[in-house]
Amino acid sequence: MTVPVVPVQLPGDDEVLRALVHRREAGHRDDGNRIALVVSGGGMRGAYAGGMAHALEDAGLSSWFDVVYGSSAGAFVGGALVVGEGRGSSHIFFEDMASRAFIDPRRLGTRQPMVSLDYLIDDVMASSKPMPWERLRDSPVRLRVVATAADDLTPHVLEPETVDEWKRAFRATASIPLLAGRPVELHGRLWIDGSVSEPLPVPRAVSDGATHVLALLNRTVGELSKADPDAPPARWAGAMNRLAPGLGLIAQEGRRLGPVLAVLERARTRAEDGAYVLALAPGRSMGVRGLTVDVARVEQAARVGYATVQIALRRIERVA
Repeated sequence: MTVPVVPVQLPGDDEVLRALVHRREAGHRDDGNRIALVVSGGGMRGAYAGGMAHALEDAGLSSWFDVVYGSSAGAFVGGALVVGEGRGSSHIFFEDMASRAFIDPRRLGTRQPMVSLDYLIDDVMASSKPMPWERLRDSPVRLRVVATAADDLTPHVLEPETVDEWKRAFRATASIPLLAGRPVELHGRLWIDGSVSEPLPVPRAVSDGATHVLALLNRTVGELSKADPDAPPARWAGAMNRLAPGLGLIAQEGRRLGPVLAVLERARTRAEDGAYVLALAPGRSMGVRGLTVDVARVEQAARVGYATVQIALRRIERVA
C-alpha cells in the first residue's frame, strides 16, 4: 500500500546527499570528506527512520557513510544499516516490535518492564532479525552508540569491544527506568536511554570532524514546531526523577527536543566550522508515538520514511 507523502523542504544543504551519490558513482571514498549519518531515537517512532534507512540502502548509499551515530532506537536503526540490513531496520518495527511481546502496559506494576529489551535483543535480534554482532564490531563504518550516564545524566559514546559489550551497549542506550529496565552496567558505569541527554547527536558528529551530516528525524516539522524547549520544568518531573534518575526528562519531550530544533536552525546555512548539515523529517505523520503497537500505523510510518528519502533523492537528481 502506498502512503501519500507531502514533500517538505527542510532547512539544510542537499550537498550532503550529493556527496553520497558522488561516492556511489565514483566507487570510492577518497574525496577528503567525512560523511556522518545521525539517527534520532524515540521508541516506536523509529519506524520513520527505519524506513529512511531502508531507502538509503536500496539507493546504494548506505555503505558510503564514514560513521553512524544513534541514540536509543536510532542506534538499532543505525546498527542495522551498518551491517547491510536496511530492510530489517524498517521491517523490525511493524513485524516484531509492534506487539505485546515487546510493549505491554499490563506489565506495569509487576517486576517486569513494560518494554521488553530482553525480547528485542535476545529473541528478535537473535532469530527473526538476527544481528551479526561480529560484523558490527569489525565494520569499517563505525557505529557510535550514545547513552546517558545514570549518575550525572551526561551523554557519552560507548566503546564496546566484545560481542557481549555490544549487546550491553544496545540495551544501555534504550534502557528507561521503570519502563524498559534498570540502568545497564558497562565499563564500570551505569547507563540509561541516550535520548535523555542527546536525542540527535549532530553537534557531536561535527565536533568529531564530520564535513557532511545527514540527520534522520522521527517527527514531522509540524510535530517539532509544537515543542517548547524553554518551558520551565514541570513539577511532576522532579518527583519522577526521584523515582528513577532521568525519568522526568524522558517524559518532558518538549525540553528534550530543544537540541533537535537547534539542529534545524543550524542547518539553514553552512556552519561556521564548515560542515554541511541536512535533516530529513517524515513527510506525513501517521500518529505513531513511542509506545504505539498498532501494526498498520507503524508500517505506514516506515513507508512514509522510505518515501521521504525517495523524494529527497529525486530533488537532487532534478538539479543535477
